[in-house]
Amino acid sequence: MLLPSKPQMNVLARQAEPLVAWTEGFKLLRFFIGGRTYMKPHYRDSYDYTNLLQHCRNTKSIKKLHAQIIIGGLHQNPFVAAKLVGKYVAYSDSSMDAARQVFDNLTERDVFVWNMIIQGYANVGPFVDALNMCNRMRLSGIPPNRYTYPFVLKACGAMKDGKQGQVVHGQIVKSGLDSHLFVGNALVALYSKCEKIEISRRVFNEIPQKDLVSWNSIISGYATNGYLNEAIELFRAMLQGPTACLPDHATLVCVLPACVEASAIEVGFWIHSYIIKSIIKVDSALGSSLISMYTNCGRVRVSRVIFDQISDKNVVLWSAMMRCYGMHGHADEVFQMFSQFEESGLHPDAVVFLCLLSTCSHSGMVAKGLDIFEKMEYYGVEKNERHYACIVDLLGRAGLLDRAVKFIESMPVQAAEKLFVLDPENAGRYILLASMYEDAGRWEDAATVRRLIREKNIKKPTGCSSVEVDCIYHTFGADDESHPYKDQIFDTLERLDRIMEEAIVMV
Repeated sequence: MLLPSKPQMNVLARQAEPLVAWTEGFKLLRFFIGGRTYMKPHYRDSYDYTNLLQHCRNTKSIKKLHAQIIIGGLHQNPFVAAKLVGKYVAYSDSSMDAARQVFDNLTERDVFVWNMIIQGYANVGPFVDALNMCNRMRLSGIPPNRYTYPFVLKACGAMKDGKQGQVVHGQIVKSGLDSHLFVGNALVALYSKCEKIEISRRVFNEIPQKDLVSWNSIISGYATNGYLNEAIELFRAMLQGPTACLPDHATLVCVLPACVEASAIEVGFWIHSYIIKSIIKVDSALGSSLISMYTNCGRVRVSRVIFDQISDKNVVLWSAMMRCYGMHGHADEVFQMFSQFEESGLHPDAVVFLCLLSTCSHSGMVAKGLDIFEKMEYYGVEKNERHYACIVDLLGRAGLLDRAVKFIESMPVQAAEKLFVLDPENAGRYILLASMYEDAGRWEDAATVRRLIREKNIKKPTGCSSVEVDCIYHTFGADDESHPYKDQIFDTLERLDRIMEEAIVMV
């Protein structure tokens, strides 16, 4: 085998063929000059190993390359070690053991490898170890940086440990990193997950240059904590002013469910138009929210069009479409869809069965509902308080009050108790049970239930109505005077009332 001279090598470096063979710790490059072949050994360096790590797609391939890294003597290289830790974290969903072993075997650790191991614990768990490693990092003399703290805050949020999060927040302020965008966004998310929405809002307001992640974090925080109108108002604010941001997929996934719950239909319509104009892909997450929105508007056909356009359908999307048909009395379509759902290879969950039972309840299909309820065990789906409530509602709507009472008595004790945990401030469930006891002649039981209503100061929820005018939905509640045209509305109602009285007198 002939080796080229140094000048020839400089030329060959620009004309070399790709890598042709790897052996124990080095590779052989083949060159051609004037019809003659030259081979030159090239030993692997840190760049080679990190490049190879990028192509590993499972734990088995990572371990093989890990062994070669040890043989090549680069297992103490912080750069290679950090990449190796990152790969183990990415492809070991349930354990940090391999990543931790790499970390513990290092004699010297830089901030990058510390961040990788902390990130791993923040993603995989145990989450408390992310905090422990951060404390070890500080004690070792390496200060956490703007990348470290977001990982630690994520771990605190996963544990919903607001107190520990505030301790970390104090460390952030002392280090002068509280004004950094990454850290500020992580703080907003932390306090939202810990149900401290007021602190989350204060942190959000103090971020000097907000980005889309900032807005998404605060909107999601308000929406998940039940502040639906505030979430929608923040969404409006995001679209306006000098710091306006255009929403992305994550924004819409956060705000659409809030629009559905708050009956903010006009905002939902705008979002759907924006999705179409911006050519945003509608996946199951967006699609299920859009279907829920149009379900509440009575737009069954639009919901079905959205459903049919989504190629990768998941259980949530199927549930949303079945719920749509069930709410609007299309029982046959619900069970037809359930058959198609099973044929698609998906497995029904508790929500799917809730849709089926609710459909039976509203359609008076008593035998079908009871049969579905019994088959839940066959599918391996555990019955919860919502399913039991559906059966009570099914029997009650059908006038089978005695059977409803017997069914309640036969339920597991914990399920009977949880019937009222489902919506503890709603008197409807209590009143329904009390009425069934009265119809069955069980006056003492009925009195006990009504006494609970008084003792817990539970009030019947206020009803509301809505009307669509020029594609805008207006919602009205009992004694509601919030509408901007309330004076004209009440004047019109008074005139209608007088007309009805005059009509009655004439009759």
